[in-house]
Amino acid sequence: MKPLAALLAQGQSPWLDYIRRSLLTHGDLARMVNTDGITGVTINPTIFEKAIVGSTDYDAALKGLLAREPHLSAAELYERLAIEDVTMAADILRPVYDRTKGADGFVSLEVAPGLAHNTPGTSRKRADS
Repeated sequence: MKPLAALLAQGQSPWLDYIRRSLLTHGDLARMVNTDGITGVTINPTIFEKAIVGSTDYDAALKGLLAREPHLSAAELYERLAIEDVTMAADILRPVYDRTKGADGFVSLEVAPGLAHNTPGTSRKRADS
């Protein structure tokens, strides 16, 4: 039995603690969900930065964003790209969410450190996105 299948058999919910645009656009995350049993994804700024800097996955998206909105700050660029990736990952995980009646199938995006202990600010930021 594969390790992830063994975890699933024990009632565990394996999540992927990594994201990269090509995982979403080339079918890799869908394969991990459908054949390996991944039931969720976490995204944090450090992982996301490594994915952006360490690949060409985001080059076209960054160029497009900057062409349309050249005034965007680095934080705003991060937010736009992260929201795109979260949306794509959530779409891929939707069948897991439906199958488990909402027990699994989530994408977790770490909030900015300045909002970590600010519940109203975090809620406002979530609502603005």
